Amino acid sequence: MIVSPSLLSADFGHLADDIAMLNRSQAHWLHCDVMDGTFVPNISFGFPVIKAMSKLTVKPLDVHLMIVQPEKYINAVRDCGATIMNVHQEACIHLDRTIHAIHQAGMKAAVTLNPSTPVCTLQDIITELDMVLLMSVNPGFGGQSYIENTYAKIARLRALINESGSKALIQVDGGVNLQNAPKLAQAGVDVLVAGSAVFGAQNPEQVIAQMAAL
Repeated sequence: MIVSPSLLSADFGHLADDIAMLNRSQAHWLHCDVMDGTFVPNISFGFPVIKAMSKLTVKPLDVHLMIVQPEKYINAVRDCGATIMNVHQEACIHLDRTIHAIHQAGMKAAVTLNPSTPVCTLQDIITELDMVLLMSVNPGFGGQSYIENTYAKIARLRALINESGSKALIQVDGGVNLQNAPKLAQAGVDVLVAGSAVFGAQNPEQVIAQMAAL
């Protein structure tokens, strides 16, 4: 299991310490949530912070843009050191064009679906994607409870990937913890994003190791 701890839940007063911990841990990627206060009802951090993170970490940055018009910032995301750029299907009018532009910029391309957005909206582009992120909470805030319907949605996405021959990974973000992580792994998830479950734990490295072992 690929584990991508969400830095939205990190201690920003001691961000370098938290990233050093993730560097030591079995985490594979670092998940960076960029929020603009328009697409989602919250504001997080921007490119200067991501660039600072990229200088501190030895692991790939998994940058998730919860913003309007994410296509305007493809080069900025690349220049921050991102390996993966993730955009919302709901935010992109010309999603195919955006995915190709992300690839042309030298990054892996991922698309996120909100809880109410059906998997079938990706059937004509699934073979172009490196990853699909299913939000298992409504995006904008950390610490929310997992939406149980996500398991059925994972099954539909896995069927679409298998039928199309796509190599896209399945990522889940929202309310992921040690209680539901085994069931998510069994359902076919490839990548877990965990925020509160990691940074709120007494031993974050142990939680990451347990998830990575699934």
